[in-house]
Amino acid sequence: MAKFVYRMQSILDIKYKLEEQEKIAYSIASQRLAQENEKLKQLMARRIGYEKKAEELAVGIINVLKIRENKRAIDTMKSLIREQIMQVHAAEKNLELARKRLNAVMIERKSHEKLREKAFEQFKVELAAAEAKEIDQLVSFTWHDRTE
Repeated sequence: MAKFVYRMQSILDIKYKLEEQEKIAYSIASQRLAQENEKLKQLMARRIGYEKKAEELAVGIINVLKIRENKRAIDTMKSLIREQIMQVHAAEKNLELARKRLNAVMIERKSHEKLREKAFEQFKVELAAAEAKEIDQLVSFTWHDRTE
């Protein structure tokens, strides 16, 4: 029995490795986006805390120095939140790029797998034809031997 050998198996193996690398890159980009979103949530929570503190400072004995300090902290948090939002958008763009690269690599791998499947089907057809030819020769030799 003949053994099927795909002549472009090395290319298919490379495609598998590239796909694994792109999956890892996509995973890293996804983790990065999650981290950036978490940082944003923490900054927003801190800002809310400062705003609550501002409300508390406005009630009762008014300490202008603490109110100004708290206002500066709120303004600082707003600017940090804006910067963090930009970081989140950058991480989203990186994730989208990684997704597109992964998708492209997966399409290439699938096309090579289809080529391999077609080559295997062709191999099976050729093998069946060779077996049929062998059987025909055997039958004709047997028939020829009987007639003589």
